[in-house]
Amino acid sequence: MNTTKKGGELIVPVAIVIAAIIIALAVIFTNKGVVNAPKVDQNNNQQANTEIKLEPVTSADHIRGDINAPIKIVEFSDIECPYCKRFHETLKEVTAEYGDKVVWIYRQAPIVQLHPKAFNEANATECVAELGGNDKFWEFLDIMYSRTPSNNQFDLANLPIYAAEIGINTDAFNTCQTAMKYKDKIDSSVQQAAAAGGQGTPHTIVIGPDGSMTPILGAQPIEVVKQTIDGLLSKK
Repeated sequence: MNTTKKGGELIVPVAIVIAAIIIALAVIFTNKGVVNAPKVDQNNNQQANTEIKLEPVTSADHIRGDINAPIKIVEFSDIECPYCKRFHETLKEVTAEYGDKVVWIYRQAPIVQLHPKAFNEANATECVAELGGNDKFWEFLDIMYSRTPSNNQFDLANLPIYAAEIGINTDAFNTCQTAMKYKDKIDSSVQQAAAAGGQGTPHTIVIGPDGSMTPILGAQPIEVVKQTIDGLLSKK
């Protein structure tokens, strides 16, 4: 494309400038893997609480721990998200440390615009839950978060291999996966994440003994999670 000079300065077509900006933003956004969310002021969540719309926790959820625990941690997550992988380990530490005081509820929130394979992976975990139950769901989920790469680099052909590894029938799994049997459930969960104030993943809501809801935005360090839990337990 030809350019012209005016007053000794090079004139660059506006369209090129705009295109360059769009490409730069796309690269930055993709490298981050999630929409960055602001840090939460753990001492001032009143306004955030009024904006959270969260479906009640029930036995139909994916539950790690005792559903009657005084603290409920509801996490919306994306298996392909690198920050979610880090935060998954954080919540494993938290549930191990707090025991029957905390229950972890996992809900699907694949960001397909960034991670096109994440939806397939979410469906795979739902298929495992159907075929193997809650414990197998968590076993499979732990494998996906600990052993797979982030940012759409995972080979989906490994899904049935990992499922078979934990005792899931391969034929039944493939049938469920091919049909994308849980598409509607996952779509609904993504919408719930947005209603709960999610602007990226992981997005977590900590429910206290009194039903109050405290958001934890992004992959906050374990100290932040513990501070939130301890603060809620102290009000019990």
